Amino acid sequence: MENVNWKKNIALYLAGQATTLIGSSLVGFAIMWYVTLKTQSGAVMTLFTVATLLPLFFISPFGGVWADRFNRKYLINIADSAIAVVTLFVAILFSFGVDNTALLFVCAIIRSFGQGVQMPATGALLPQLVPEEHLMRINGLHSSIQSVSMLASPTAAGALLTFAPLQIVLFIDVVTAIIGISILFFFVKVPEKTAEEKAEAAARGYFRGMKEGVSYIGRHKFIKQFFLCAASYSVLLAPAALLTPLQVTRDFGGDVWRLTAIELVFSVGMLVGGIIISAWGGFKNKTVTLAIGSLLFGLEGIGLGVLDNFPLYLTCMVIMGFTVPVINTPVMAILQAKVDSDYMGRVFGVMTMVTSIGMPAGMVIFGPLGDVIAIDYLLIVTGIGTLFLGLYVFLNRTLMEAGR
Repeated sequence: MENVNWKKNIALYLAGQATTLIGSSLVGFAIMWYVTLKTQSGAVMTLFTVATLLPLFFISPFGGVWADRFNRKYLINIADSAIAVVTLFVAILFSFGVDNTALLFVCAIIRSFGQGVQMPATGALLPQLVPEEHLMRINGLHSSIQSVSMLASPTAAGALLTFAPLQIVLFIDVVTAIIGISILFFFVKVPEKTAEEKAEAAARGYFRGMKEGVSYIGRHKFIKQFFLCAASYSVLLAPAALLTPLQVTRDFGGDVWRLTAIELVFSVGMLVGGIIISAWGGFKNKTVTLAIGSLLFGLEGIGLGVLDNFPLYLTCMVIMGFTVPVINTPVMAILQAKVDSDYMGRVFGVMTMVTSIGMPAGMVIFGPLGDVIAIDYLLIVTGIGTLFLGLYVFLNRTLMEAGR
């Protein structure tokens, strides 16, 4: 990779991804809120959440195989195009007065399938565009872009739905998808596979490719350890991510501004954390960064459980948001640096599957408990669990060796 060109190339790639991500986040929030306001049903919202997560869980291992078999750049564009076409179709139907919640469920399911194809390819493509020594910083920058999207999308979606029909938001997503797809297709240069690599990939069947990927993960202890940590982290994250609005309502009052404030400060913290990780690059041993992030997150979870002053609670929430990229960025950078390119897509496919099911699994455990036990206690318990997870990472020789 020529040092002169990679910065321009990655800048174009991130610009395209940012454009697509903003539109996708915007429509995701808009559809969720539209269904919530129209049905006002907890059961329907549960089904909608399942519709957005289960397809991602099931398709991502296949998406990983495809990411190792085909050109990752084209695969991302095909997935984004399929999502855009479905969104356009639903927008047109709504424009003609076909206001049907079932259509939005179908749209959410297909969009989830598309994300299950796109996410492993995106994770696997980055090492093709960025020198290994810069992966930590670029992943931090990518995390900041995601944070900006999280920060802007809920407010923008709410404002648009207040003054415009749903189909306008859907059309905006189609336009941003076209821009992002065009930037990636025409301007981002991705190294082509050799003829020998293409022939080898073509001769490998899907299930054989998946089996080889599982076998590869089984042969590398550090990958299994990272997946174990990722799954545990996703489960332990559930109360802090999904039950804090209910906790705030119970402990401090059900004012809308309070719920808005916790989402806002958390997103600001994520944005700042991503920027700092991007500029700093973390400790020389990336696993040390991950371990410290886990320890901090555990302390912050305990803090959310014991603080009874709302300004202090918000301070703790912004620090927690700051910690998220400190945990996520080194994991991505280590896997991208250590995993063979031929298996990168399959490894990230399994990673997507693990992380997509972890939080719903956590909610199955902690959601019902939140109705019989104070959420404060659940946050304290999961915070202690995350502290032990951080200590486990610190003391794990395999993970420490992988982070060097």
